[in-house]
Amino acid sequence: MDCPSVGGAAPSRLGAFRNTPWGIWVARSSGNCGVGLEDETEGDVEMSTVTLGEANFEEVVAGSEIVLVDFWAGWCGPCRTFAPIYEKAAEKYPDIAFAKVDTENEQSLAATFGIMSIPTLLAFRDQILIYAQPGAVPAPVLDDLIQKIIRLDMDDVRRRMVETDRGPATAGGRS
Repeated sequence: MDCPSVGGAAPSRLGAFRNTPWGIWVARSSGNCGVGLEDETEGDVEMSTVTLGEANFEEVVAGSEIVLVDFWAGWCGPCRTFAPIYEKAAEKYPDIAFAKVDTENEQSLAATFGIMSIPTLLAFRDQILIYAQPGAVPAPVLDDLIQKIIRLDMDDVRRRMVETDRGPATAGGRS
């Protein structure tokens, strides 16, 4: 099975995740793939973040090498706590696209990615989903995650995705 990039259409669901030997999470479900880093630990433009919706999703993800997406809602306390941390990271890393999806206004997009709790942070690199994790994270953890994303060898990720697709399925999926 080929792991599609975001270009063309967003995946229908993130699916179940499983840990791989190289320390990244790979989603497998409904013919969709994603790869993620194992974590050890309103308006069109909002400061240095972009409001993301179905209309501009593909354009934003295709337009930057690295895109972080924060799924949130105004009524969500942890989302409000995470917002200034996310905003400061956006200012610190101007070459990375930081986007926000208001789950109240973009319910279909949230459903597309199987968002079950908020905040949830997704990361795309070269239009490949490489990280998906719910929960607000402190600034040092977010900074560490961003550094891992920057250093990630995408050629190695693609090669390992192909190798994994050819090998036997491993037990113990992660959802």
